[in-house]
Amino acid sequence: MRVGVLQGVRIVEFEGLGPGPFCGMLLADLGADVILIERKGGAPGQNNGAGSAAIFKRGKRSIALDLKNDEAKKIALDIIAHSDALIEGLRPGVMERLTLGPDDVRARNKKLVYGRLTGWGQTGPLSHTAGHDINYAALSGAAWYAGADGDAPVPPPTLVGDVGGGALYLAIGILAGIMRARETGEGTVVDAAIVDGSAHMMNLLYSVRAAGAMPDERGQSMLDGAHFYSAYECACGGWVSIGPLEPKFYMELLEKLGLSGDADFAAQYDKSKWPALKGRFVEIFKSKTRDAWTAVFEGTDVCYAPVLSPSEAAAHPHMKARKTLREIGGVLQAAAAPRFDGAVPADPGAIPAPGEHADQILSEIGADERTIKALRAAGIL
Repeated sequence: MRVGVLQGVRIVEFEGLGPGPFCGMLLADLGADVILIERKGGAPGQNNGAGSAAIFKRGKRSIALDLKNDEAKKIALDIIAHSDALIEGLRPGVMERLTLGPDDVRARNKKLVYGRLTGWGQTGPLSHTAGHDINYAALSGAAWYAGADGDAPVPPPTLVGDVGGGALYLAIGILAGIMRARETGEGTVVDAAIVDGSAHMMNLLYSVRAAGAMPDERGQSMLDGAHFYSAYECACGGWVSIGPLEPKFYMELLEKLGLSGDADFAAQYDKSKWPALKGRFVEIFKSKTRDAWTAVFEGTDVCYAPVLSPSEAAAHPHMKARKTLREIGGVLQAAAAPRFDGAVPADPGAIPAPGEHADQILSEIGADERTIKALRAAGIL
């Protein structure tokens, strides 16, 4: 088993989609022992269609159970009894109908932290309706500024809702709950709703909004309307990003572009000039290729980066130096984050086959070899 800062923490994760598995992967990356209870038999959509490339399963141990079977349910409860926390991402009420809800499992393990991850939350008028990442970010307000004025507000897929507003908040909630349980002996139920998390992520922008610098009208702030904070297309069809918000960085950008003496660009924060100046930047950046602009700007304080595809990002010298993106078993994936004491993260654990660790897991909860063989013979495993 790989060693990490969460060594000694055991999480049981019930198979689900998107943000729940991502949360389990994050905890496994950091050294937690994550036991994934998968659906026995494997539905067509198992592994979210990723098959052996299911990165979100990496580093976990797998056991496959039919939770509608009473004996299989007993095994699940025995695993939970030996765990610190649980992750489930089903609609509200589903785990209760399986008699695996918070009250059911905490009767076996009162210190258990029961992590529930949904889009709309456990309560509220939308709690039982279907939705996806884009819907949750849309309703919470987090998608509003995603895009230029006049364009559709489309946030980057999965990042704002599923991952940022969901998986990361559940991970924080689970770890906070475990800390409290170790002090008090009492577990808790974590209601991690993507609408709550993505709304909470807006608080930095809400601070700017309260100061009058981020109006509800799109395209009117430095972050979504200024010529000096945007992405521009280049002669090659590639794109570059610039973001010199501070005057000293903005002046360096103008110097690199040969515009230091241009009076039109002198008043950086004059919003009335932004549309025209953005038009000029459009033409300027189209005059060179992305690589040519990178040769001009990279390594300076202009606040610049080329906009890269995942494959291009993996090949960039900075990303290569930090070994952030790696191809393992033919699958491009990101290393564990964050880093501790300056150490480069080890390669993540392997992606398990469904049920791969059943015997090992069962032996750890007290089942002997004869019992395990009997469970297999009965079709429980």
